[in-house]
Amino acid sequence: MDTLRSRHRIITLSHGLTGLMTAVWGAGLPALDARLDLGPAALGVMLLVVAGFALLAMRAAGRFSGTDGRMLAAALPCAGAALMLAGVAPSLPMLLFAAGLFGLSCGATNIALSSQAMAVEAAMGRPVIARMHGCWTLGAAGGGLLLAAALHAGLDSRLAISGGAGLLVAASALVGMRLRGLPATEAHETALDRPAEADARDDAPAPLRSGHLVALGVLGAAAFLTEGAATDWAGVHATRILGADPATGSLVYGIFFAAMTVMRFAGDALRRTLGPLHTVRLTSSLAAIGYAAVLTSGLLPDRPIAVLIALVGWALAGAGTALIWPIVIGTLAERGETARRLSVVTMISYGGGLLGPALIGFLAAAATLPLALLLPAGLAALTAIAAPAVIRRCRRIRPASSSTTLTTAVPQKQ
Repeated sequence: MDTLRSRHRIITLSHGLTGLMTAVWGAGLPALDARLDLGPAALGVMLLVVAGFALLAMRAAGRFSGTDGRMLAAALPCAGAALMLAGVAPSLPMLLFAAGLFGLSCGATNIALSSQAMAVEAAMGRPVIARMHGCWTLGAAGGGLLLAAALHAGLDSRLAISGGAGLLVAASALVGMRLRGLPATEAHETALDRPAEADARDDAPAPLRSGHLVALGVLGAAAFLTEGAATDWAGVHATRILGADPATGSLVYGIFFAAMTVMRFAGDALRRTLGPLHTVRLTSSLAAIGYAAVLTSGLLPDRPIAVLIALVGWALAGAGTALIWPIVIGTLAERGETARRLSVVTMISYGGGLLGPALIGFLAAAATLPLALLLPAGLAALTAIAAPAVIRRCRRIRPASSSTTLTTAVPQKQ
């Protein structure tokens, strides 16, 4: 049990470190854009490189992620090293190389963290994944605010990004050493092997149809795309469209994740009070209203007021996108779907989140960034309309009487 608790703490800490790395990347984009004068097209190419390599790593990492934590111990420091390289990259080609390494490392880290977290939750016999992902969001919010403060204080962007990434490399290396030093308990090994065994159970519930899985995956993709638009473009919108300085651009990123953190820690109580259908309708509406405020801010002549309205808009967007993915996963858990079928939804969802920001970059280059942001705004509005109907239909399909749920083996959020 002590080993299991130690593994639980290490995986939770790893989620927080991953959130910090995401913050250094997303909040540092405005500074990278300003230093290298990238522009929307180059930013779009760079984000597409990150997305493509991350998806390749996700597909391959599922075959090699095991119980000993070796993949996580290797991938997490590599992601930090890629950030260090990006922070000091002297040119676009070097930045693209760093972006590819960062994508590969993040894809492998995502799969390793997910498999480890699912195994720990199953072995402990109670939900723990939601708090892990809450730590990820907290790390993302705190990291964005810290980087914004460093840039606002006048620290050179190369030192701020690479120095922060270097500290994360050291921390993640220590965490990896501690994880690899833990013995894999029998319960932990069984938990990791359970998804494959679950597919062959004679008493497994009747699975959802492929169309239902695709629909849930599209909902997740819409949520991740709207979240990714804020992660990679909120700061750029503030600097290039509203005329804010890079420190304020990084602050926008931090505020978005701060709002998302608050909503995720309050999300379980909200879902119990309102139910998943009303909750997803309410939160999606908040996201749509937030994006409307962001788009309106670019039309205002008073720049300080415009920045303030954009900050409020991104905060609403963060709160609005926070619970869509947990509700999608909760629907699968309630149905008792296997981890293999969960992976179908996950790949579709993460594909939208990884490719969406790059698509926004190309649309911004072809037209303008405010017009490109109509894509996530429209998806937020469409989700508010369609998500309740999709989830209602999935929940109404009668499960088999002998089914068992994956409540303790399926992540409850992001």
